[in-house]
Amino acid sequence: MSILDSFKLNGKVALVTGCSRGLGQAMTIGLAEAGADIIGVSRGSSADETAQAVKAVGQSYDHISADLSSLDAQGCKNLVEQAIDVHGKLDIVVNNAGIIRRSPALEFSEQDWNDVLQVNLNTLFFIAQAAANHMRATGGKIINIASMLSYQGGITVPAYAASKHGVVGVTRALANEWAQYGVNVNAIAPGYMATDNTAPLRADSERNASIVSRIPAGDWGQPDALKGAIVFLASDASEYVHGTTLDVDGGWLAR
Repeated sequence: MSILDSFKLNGKVALVTGCSRGLGQAMTIGLAEAGADIIGVSRGSSADETAQAVKAVGQSYDHISADLSSLDAQGCKNLVEQAIDVHGKLDIVVNNAGIIRRSPALEFSEQDWNDVLQVNLNTLFFIAQAAANHMRATGGKIINIASMLSYQGGITVPAYAASKHGVVGVTRALANEWAQYGVNVNAIAPGYMATDNTAPLRADSERNASIVSRIPAGDWGQPDALKGAIVFLASDASEYVHGTTLDVDGGWLAR
């Protein structure tokens, strides 16, 4: 097998949460372009645009509608079992779904804190746990989506920063335990990307200029920039990569 063959995902089945738009949509399409069949998860949406893009490259798409804000551990287990039932297996899980709430820390509400931690960290862990209980017999790839705020504190986003720091920590912890089963657990930390979540920052001329001036690449990243990273971590090419966080940030952290 050539090195290029090791990046192919033919015959693999990938579950992606938050697949309907932005980074999740781009990563879903990237996995399909590499040969994976897709099971997409989103809240109250059939993700028609994502489904059409996946099918356009010749891969199958199945959808699970789920509101992660209300899922407990059993609900996450049920979601994973539903996904496994589609093809009889699950090779790749991308924990991408996330929310953000903005408010000064002095005024940040308990509800906002709990909501963000629930979606960004609690369900991530329990979906990974359920998937690993399946993958421990066959191997597999679990990829969690972190953030630049896995390293920094940000401004007016204390819960988001806490949750994304947690994503890196839990990625390392799970890798330590599950590498022995051939389950690779890694993370991707996107830089400042042009998505719905960052629209308020890009609309603020002062904040936008401050952010762009610090990015060596000179501009906000586009969601497609994550395609290469997600395919690498989902493929056999990353067989010996465990517990790492791959930064896709236009050089932000290097400055």
